[in-house]
Order: sequence, then structure tokens, then C-alpha cells
Amino acid sequence: MNEDFLDKKLNERKEQNAFRQLRLPDGKTDFCSNDYLGIATNGLIESAQRAFQGQGNLRHGSGGSRLLAGNYALVEETERLLATFHDAKTGLIFNSGYDANLGVLSSIPQRGDTILYDYLSHASIRDGIRLSFAHAHSFAHNDLQDLERRLQTATGHLFVVTESVFSMDGDQAPLPEIIALCEKHNAHLIIDEAHATGVVGPQGAGLVQEKNLQHACLARIHTFGKAVGCHGAVVLGSTRLRDYLVNFSRAFIYTTALPPSGIQAIRTAYDLFPRMDKERTHLQRLITRFRQTPIAYQQVDSTTPIQVVIVPGNEDIKALAARLQTEGLDVRPILYPTVPKGSERLRIVFHSFNTIDDIDRLLAAIQKK
Repeated sequence: MNEDFLDKKLNERKEQNAFRQLRLPDGKTDFCSNDYLGIATNGLIESAQRAFQGQGNLRHGSGGSRLLAGNYALVEETERLLATFHDAKTGLIFNSGYDANLGVLSSIPQRGDTILYDYLSHASIRDGIRLSFAHAHSFAHNDLQDLERRLQTATGHLFVVTESVFSMDGDQAPLPEIIALCEKHNAHLIIDEAHATGVVGPQGAGLVQEKNLQHACLARIHTFGKAVGCHGAVVLGSTRLRDYLVNFSRAFIYTTALPPSGIQAIRTAYDLFPRMDKERTHLQRLITRFRQTPIAYQQVDSTTPIQVVIVPGNEDIKALAARLQTEGLDVRPILYPTVPKGSERLRIVFHSFNTIDDIDRLLAAIQKK
């Protein structure tokens, strides 16, 4: 079989010094994973489940999609639990955060409607929008004036989409101001809380609940692959929204449902992380230590576990990341085209299992010439 046609794009990526390869973890100090609270790293879900009696035989297969053989009492009970914790009418579980964003954004906005999304929104948001028939325009990152200018000329039903905590910058969206604009222009707000869940707000409930804005959103997406330490996602909203997604969201309808073992892991994690205030406090100490120490590079203004050091150019940022790897620090470079050209960066992630000494080692290694 001749696969030469694949070489053109692969060679372009190599010429940009942006060729991606998989690597295995090798015992370095973790400043890379999204396991902010250490739930996955420390096996907390597994430990809790071993200690829990009477959970029955949790299968590792659901048998089909939720509309066929894959629905069962445990998943519906868990959706009610999640909705109660997040102060929503209902919730609908998707297999991943990516699936949830695709499922919501590809199905709700219709032809003639308009989606306005933050320019730095995650790829899963962008891919969901691409599958929609609606008009779509980005607005400058966290730029309220640009958002309002675009709302003034938008047509059809209007949808504003943003992350609450941005995955590549760690900064937060100005949610109260965005909601005020949505109310002024009769727009519907969809918020991805992936990187806020577990670490921001009361009991880690997210930025929306910290600001008490949960009833001003059409949909909130909380994903479980970051601080929650397992897999899946939930879309929170009204009963009408849930019914709509069950009927029209292809990412929900046409996939095998999560198995009972995965749903039980979500339930266990939601029992664990709301009580992890000590870990969240420790994370803030690490963040403060890092941000109060001057370094010779530009940083993004973030008070979350995602800390960003800007080093323009794929070659330069890869060289700095490689040097940190030789120091035993697992820090990965984020390259163009994942981020805009000139904003290549180290995406440094802090965890509750990191120590102050780890932070000091990291700072010293970044400063070393």
C-alpha cells in the first residue's frame, strides 16, 4: 500500500520543529499531568472502592449506547448526584470532555444562528463548532469590548462559548461581565469548566458556582479527566436541555455508554474531592511560591495550578524543556500550532503531591543558563 501522500503534512510538521511523538513516564517530578489533586496518581479512587462494601459486580462493559442496552440505574443515579452537587436541574454524562463539547456544540446551534467563542478556547470546543451549521466567530481572549461588538451584529439565536479556566494559559474568564453581556443581548452561555472542576470554588465545584452564576448558563460542562482523576464528563442544565441532547446529540446517541466500573469511579471521586480542602490550600501555597519568585521570562497571569512561561519559537522552547527534563523535571513544551506563533510556552502544572522543594528546584532550573 502506497502511503506517500501522508508525507506532505508530516514533513511540514517536522520543518516547523513541531513534530509530535508519544513518550512514556519515567519517574521524573510531575509538572505535566492534569491530576491536580493527585487522585489518579495516588490511586485514591481504587483505595476507596476497595474499602467500600456492597457495590456489587461492576462490569467493564455497558453493552451498548444509552438509548439501547447501555442505560442502567447507576448512571442515572450518578447524573442526579452530579446535578445536585453542581446546583443544576439535571445532568447528562458523556464519555469524555471532548465528546461533551462536540455533542453540545454540534447539535444545539442551528443554521442561521451565531456562535461567538473565545479565541483561546480548547480544540474540542472548536471541533464541536466546526460540526455545527451555525455561523461562528472568535472574539479576542477575555475581551469584553470585542465580544459586545460581535454580539451587536450577530444573527439568529446567539451562543457565547468560553472556558472558565483556560487550559493553555491558566487564567480565568470574566464570567460576571460575560453573563451581563449575554443578558443584554439575549445570548445563551455555554461554559467548559474542565480545568476548574475540583480546584476552583466551594468544594472544588467550579468557577461558575464560586461566582453563584449557575442559573445564568444554558450549559456547563464538567470533565473528570483532570482533577477528578477518572474519565467522562457531565453536561449540566435544564430538563429540556437534557431531553434535547438525548434526542439530537450524535456524540451521545451513537457511542457505547461508559461501563458501571467507570460510573462508580466518578461517584467515588465526587465523594473524595469535595473534602480535599487541605490539598487545594497546598496548591495555592505552591502557586504563590512560584509567582512570587522573579524569573527571566514572561509569565501569564494565573492563580490556578496551570502556570505558563512564554519562550517564543518552537526551537527555543523545546531546548528549555529538554534541559528541564535532564534535571529530572517533567515539564513539556507547548508548540505552535497548538498555541499561536510567538506564544510558545512551558505549560507547568502544579499538584497537591508537589512540594515547596520541588518548586524551588524548578525555579532554579528555569533560571540556569
